[in-house]
Formats: sequence, structure tokens, C-alpha cells
Amino acid sequence: MNYIQQGYKGKSDWVYWLITILVVFFGWQILGGIPLLAVAFAYSENLEAFTTAGLNNFMSLGIDKNLFLFLMIFTFVVGFVFLFFSIKIIHKRTFTSLVTSRKNIDWKRFWVGFLTWGILVVVLTLIGILIEPEIYTYNFNAKPFFILVAISIIMLPLQTSLEELLFRGYFMQGIGILAKNRWVPLIITSVCFGLLHGANPEIQKLGYILMFFYIGTGLFYGITTLMDEGTELALGLHAANNVLAAFLVTTDWMVFQTDALFIDTSEPAVTLEMFLPIIVLYPLMLLFFSKKYGWTNWKEKLTGKIEKPLNLKENYRILEDLGRE
Repeated sequence: MNYIQQGYKGKSDWVYWLITILVVFFGWQILGGIPLLAVAFAYSENLEAFTTAGLNNFMSLGIDKNLFLFLMIFTFVVGFVFLFFSIKIIHKRTFTSLVTSRKNIDWKRFWVGFLTWGILVVVLTLIGILIEPEIYTYNFNAKPFFILVAISIIMLPLQTSLEELLFRGYFMQGIGILAKNRWVPLIITSVCFGLLHGANPEIQKLGYILMFFYIGTGLFYGITTLMDEGTELALGLHAANNVLAAFLVTTDWMVFQTDALFIDTSEPAVTLEMFLPIIVLYPLMLLFFSKKYGWTNWKEKLTGKIEKPLNLKENYRILEDLGRE
């Protein structure tokens, strides 16, 4: 069974998919957000200040940056827990089948993705600092920095795992079963992944042209998942990106406003550098993975049909019919 076909395991009728989506979004967007709302309300001078701040401006209330990051990521952690138990309780299937088509989760693949992208991010960040040192301010403050590193390493992989297993996992499998092919879920999940980031403050600063970056990133993760028949590489790539983004460089206008090692003080502007990953790095990463893992038959894996696999009862019936002939 290929990766999308894993969605046929357990209870796969549409009603179970609908219930799971509702349950996960309730946990993620509502239940998980209660602690953040409670803290924001506590920091507000009055109800009007609380209601006019909005999620993207809660930090203007004076909430500690590490506390705000923890509470924001906590919403994803709750969503992840709800997704985990929904797969096991509602769909009656293993969580492994959501992660990969392999018998067991390949953690080596996760670390290959994490370390490969992590090294690239660190190297490119250092090059940027060396080229334009005037726009970077060294911001090391031991206590908040190491708290930030701990939060990033422990919790951010759960945030990225929810996004990957929801978009490249649950939605990829569900839409693939519905569409009976691979290219429709690849496109839809990539666009939806971009739309998920549409409320980020950098979109408000730079405009919707930045959506091409998010959609392109979703497409990269999706291609990686379909070609590798599992999400392990994408999980590692996404985790490395967000963990390092949290504690390497921060700005006062991006979604991660943290006590990072450096502060980028440049004025926000759309530049070609922002699209470097889509134009250069993502294709090179796909080439690297294809060589390392022997990816072949790209057209079939990215656009091919999805058929319901024969279950054991159907196989047994076919063998009986053949025996009668």
C-alpha cells in the first residue's frame, strides 16, 4: 500500500473524516487557545484593550515573549494530541499509518531532513550576517535565550508535526481517496497550507505576494511526502525551519518575535532572497533526496491514480472464485 492508501485503513467513511476534522480544530483553535486568552486578558487593562488587541497584537499588552511563544505553541500541542487520539479512537487505525507507509516510522529520515535543512539555515544566516552586519543587532541574553531554546526544541516540533500530519498527512490521504489521484491532494493541501499562514503579520507587512513562498513551501513538503511515501523527511525539514527561526534571528514584524540571538533591524521589503528557497534550495533538496533514497517514477507518484486496496476478505473471496473455475 502506498502512502495515500493508508487512509483506507480502519474506518474510512466520510463521516469519520468530518468528525475528526471538527474534533481536531476544536482542540487546536478553541480549547488550546484558552490559556493564551486567559493570560492576554490578565495583562489587559480593561475589556476594551483585550478585545481590540487581537491575537497578532497580544504581545503589545506586555506579555513576556517566551510565555507568549509557549502559549501560542500550546494551541498546536493540544491540536496534535486531539489528532493522535482521533486517528486511534475515531478511525480505529494506527498513528503510524498517518505518518508513513512503512511498517515503522523511519526516524533516520526525520533526522536527515532536520539536519540537512538545519545546516543550510545556519550557514545562510551566518553568510547574511557577514554580508550585512549593519542590519543585525547581537541580542544574546542568557536566561531568556536558553528558555527560548528549550521551548523551541521541546515544543516547536509538535507544532510543525501538527501542520505536517494534518496537511501532508490527514488531508493528503483524505483528499487523495476522494479524488482517486495524487495531484489533486498535492495542489489543494499546498494552497491550504499557504492560506493557513495568511493571517501571519509578515503577510500584512509585505503583502500577499509572500503567499507564493508559503504555497511553494507546502508544495515542496507535499512532493517530498509523495515521492518518499511518508512524512518523515517533511517532518524533519519543517521542524528544523521553525526551531532555528525561533532562536537564531527575530524581527519586530514576523510571527516569531522572540529573544533570539540576533535582531534583524532592516525595513521589511519584498526581495528576491525571500524566494531563494523556492527557486534554488527546494529543487536542490529534492535532487539530494532523490539520489539518497532512489526516488523513481516521478510522474506516477505525483499524478497517478489511487485505488482502494483489496482487503483480506476480498482477497480470500477472489481466491475462492478462482478455485471454483
